[in-house]
Amino acid sequence: MTATCVILDIGGVLEITPDTGWVQRWEERLELPAGTVNERMRDVWHAGSVGTISERDVHEQVAARLGLGAHQVEGFMADLWTEYLGTPNDELIGYVRGLRGSCRLGILSNSFVGARERETALYRFDELVEQIVYSHEIGIGKPDLRAFEAACVSLDVRPEHCLFVDDVAVNVEAARAAGMQGHLFEDNARTIDRIAAHVSTGPLVPGRLPLA
Repeated sequence: MTATCVILDIGGVLEITPDTGWVQRWEERLELPAGTVNERMRDVWHAGSVGTISERDVHEQVAARLGLGAHQVEGFMADLWTEYLGTPNDELIGYVRGLRGSCRLGILSNSFVGARERETALYRFDELVEQIVYSHEIGIGKPDLRAFEAACVSLDVRPEHCLFVDDVAVNVEAARAAGMQGHLFEDNARTIDRIAAHVSTGPLVPGRLPLA
């Protein structure tokens, strides 16, 4: 429980996820007023983020609430996942990969049912870090302090030895409230400098071998 630890968010940090405008395009296509999709789907989006609904149920609710046929639902969900998954932040991922063996590494992500399978297939985050804590798997999302506690427990580390990196300020503040150090991601250069400073000054893992 004395290991230095770095825990990172995924979307907006390890993945570059700009707004693609997919919701607006679907509203125009379906001739719906702006904001209708998220208004109708809000509780489904929340349920998916904390794992109280299956992917199949999500598809069924999309069809029922937006009046879409099976082919349209597939297209709608494909657009959702395209924005959700974004593109890899290769520079930061490469840097984090180089840290393996020098500190504990984890991910804490507000997620959606189906995210682990897709992100594993695309980005192999399971090989980048030791533990991934997804909100849809633990039923709790950031900024709930219990999410940060769950991440520390999964890695067997103390909060004060952890640096948490996120692109959302309220989540960084919550990490600090949970006893961690926090860094607001704005760009790779400052984030890499902050992680390097944390790893160089923190406690090391005696005799720890690099990850395979």
